[in-house]
Amino acid sequence: METTLETAAVWKPKVNPWVIGLSVSLAAFMEVLDMSIANVALPYIAGGLGTSYDESTWVLTSYLVSNAIVLPLSGYLVALMGRKHFFLLCITLFTASSFFCGLAPTLGLLLLFRILQGAFGGGLQPMAQSILADSFPVKQRGLAFALFGVTVVCGPAIGPVLGGWLTDNYSWRWIFYINVPVGILAFLLVQQLVEDPPFLKRFKRGAVPFDYIGFSLLALGVGALQIALDKGQEDDWFGSTYITFLLIAAAVGLVSLVIWEWSHKHPIVDVRLFKRFDFAASNIMFFFVGVVLMSSTVLMPQFLQTFMGYQAETAGMVLSISAVLLIFLLAIVGKLTARIQARYLAAIGWLGLAAGLYISAQWVNLGVSFGSASLVRIYQFTPVGFLFIPITLAAYVGLSAEQTNAAAGLMNFMRNIGQSVGTSIVTTVLAQRVQYHQAVLSEFTSSSGFNDSAQALAGSLARAGMSFYDAQQQALGRLYGMVQAQAAALSYVDVYWVLGVASALMFMGSFALKANKPGEGGNVSVH
Repeated sequence: METTLETAAVWKPKVNPWVIGLSVSLAAFMEVLDMSIANVALPYIAGGLGTSYDESTWVLTSYLVSNAIVLPLSGYLVALMGRKHFFLLCITLFTASSFFCGLAPTLGLLLLFRILQGAFGGGLQPMAQSILADSFPVKQRGLAFALFGVTVVCGPAIGPVLGGWLTDNYSWRWIFYINVPVGILAFLLVQQLVEDPPFLKRFKRGAVPFDYIGFSLLALGVGALQIALDKGQEDDWFGSTYITFLLIAAAVGLVSLVIWEWSHKHPIVDVRLFKRFDFAASNIMFFFVGVVLMSSTVLMPQFLQTFMGYQAETAGMVLSISAVLLIFLLAIVGKLTARIQARYLAAIGWLGLAAGLYISAQWVNLGVSFGSASLVRIYQFTPVGFLFIPITLAAYVGLSAEQTNAAAGLMNFMRNIGQSVGTSIVTTVLAQRVQYHQAVLSEFTSSSGFNDSAQALAGSLARAGMSFYDAQQQALGRLYGMVQAQAAALSYVDVYWVLGVASALMFMGSFALKANKPGEGGNVSVH
């Protein structure tokens, strides 16, 4: 018989839940940070290890692949070894892998340690989330998820800034070394403060054979999908036999995984959780949260650095301002969950996000100021505070206490896959739309107005001392550069429109979620 939330709520941790929350969130934040901190250091890694930039991008891909494979396994691994033991194992080996990443003398060894780092990091987010859910009283569960939300949504914004600062002032190796003291502190805190609740069930040793077929299908499907998403635009998607093969392998692997695990007695991934409408709908929303969150996080600094000449740290400051505001907003939303249904808060978030992205599409121009960029980032980022906590609460409706670990793993998996898809959407749409807009704008280069502008600019350059021929070539080059810049700016507008429409659709879908009872944490078992 499944343990209901009411039964689970009788148990209370011996330590103040806020102290537990800060301890486990420290470990989760360390892992979320590592997903984005290496992005800005790739040129330095390539130079330091004597490899090409394209080869160095596997530093990101290897981490994402191994991380994504482990996330859905969290529930099974908790049942196998206990949640606290699994969490401590992940912290220990993630920290050790980080240290060896910093020491790596060759790219091959760095990739090996990144794979290990990603694999053991995959257990940190879902374990932190499920520990928070069990440690806090039911009525404070919204605040608990607010604390976890700070790590998840602020990590991607802070990572590139911190990574750029460490790389510029010290060495790229310090983006890995910085995890060592944090990991040691997190281990000591978790060891002393965290305990497993009595209702967590564990497999009897040897009673449940390892599901090799399920694991193989998971590794095939998720691994192929992550590599395809990361390398797709670089290799022209379906124009590449390699990417096409990966996408087919991903589809076959994931579909076969669902079919196999659905009827398996002890599934390594509990796909049967998706039979619950609210859980399935919430996971779809988490997927889109990942898409929009990562897309907007990539777009803003890329635009500012490419067209406005911002340094990485300055562009990162634009992201950091909104991240600081979001910390306070998450605390407010956590309290609102005790009074307002989760689906209504989620609807507010999606509507605000759609509005913020609409504003972003109007904002794109080649003369934006730092203040304007920061304000727009606030519009497009802070609505996420109304999404993370309510969607998490909605996902927990009807789940038993024993299902929360598997649920947390799947929710984090869907959000992380959404982040990978979001990055792929940004790179692909920008590349394709810039070509379209450039072709359209180029039609105007044969107009009399364009020719007059070219002649006037050539005349000014000639009067400045250039030869007539050089002045003409320089004028045409500058005007063509302006055409390219305008085409690129218009492609950013298109991406914001796509993300805005997706957010509007999610706004309408929010009302399909079942009503939860505010103040009951969303986790009301129906068994």
